[in-house]
Amino acid sequence: MPDLLKAKEPFKFFTRLHLSELTGLRATTLGQLCGLIKKVPGSCIYHHTHRFLQQHQYLSPEPPNDFAFWVADVLNEDELGERLASIDTIQYSTIRELRQKIAATIDEYLKANPLAKMKFARSGEEFHFIKSVSFVLSTGYTAFDLNSFAGILKDVTIDSIYFHIFESRLRLENKSNDFSKWLEESVGDKELASQVSKLDPYTRTLEDLRKTIINILERKIRS
Repeated sequence: MPDLLKAKEPFKFFTRLHLSELTGLRATTLGQLCGLIKKVPGSCIYHHTHRFLQQHQYLSPEPPNDFAFWVADVLNEDELGERLASIDTIQYSTIRELRQKIAATIDEYLKANPLAKMKFARSGEEFHFIKSVSFVLSTGYTAFDLNSFAGILKDVTIDSIYFHIFESRLRLENKSNDFSKWLEESVGDKELASQVSKLDPYTRTLEDLRKTIINILERKIRS
C-alpha cells in the first residue's frame, strides 16, 4: 500500500508576502463604484473580496465583502448590500467571473432603483480602491508522498495554506486548489482530491481547514 501513495511529481510548498497598495481611485456613488469595478485591476477585486481572509485568519470567515459593507453602511442601500454579501465567492473560479457578477448585481439594482444613483457618500467616506500585491516565495518544504505531505501541512505557515487554497486558484485562474490538483494528477487519487476540493474554505478558519485536510489524509494513509 505505501508504494501506491508515492507521487509522480513532488509537491513544493510556497508562501506569499502580501502588500496593500492604494490605487488613487475612489467612488462616491453607486454608479462610480460599478464603473470602477468593471475596469480596475483584478488585484483590486481580489483585495476587496478576500481581505478579511488575509487579515483575520484565525476568526470565522465569510464576512460581507468590502463592496457590500460600503453600500450598506455608507450609502444605506441595505437591500443591495445584502445582495452583494450573498454572492457565493466559491462558485467563481476566476476573478474575471467574480468581477462580472458583482458589477451585474449593482447594474440590475440601479435599473430597478434609479433614485439610488442620486446618493453620494459623505466627505471622508468614499470607497477607496486598494490592490493586493503578492510576492511568492518558496518555503523550502517538498512532499514526495502522502505521509510527507500530511507532515509538512502541520508545519507550514497559514500564509502557505492560504496561497495554495485561495490565491493560486483565483489569481492564477486554476480550476482547483493546488492540493487537490496534486492529489489527483500526481498521487492519482481522484476520490481523495475530490474530498479536499469539496471543502468550503470560505466557511472555515484556515487553521480548521489545515486540521480537516490533515485528518482526511491520515485516514487515507491508515486505510
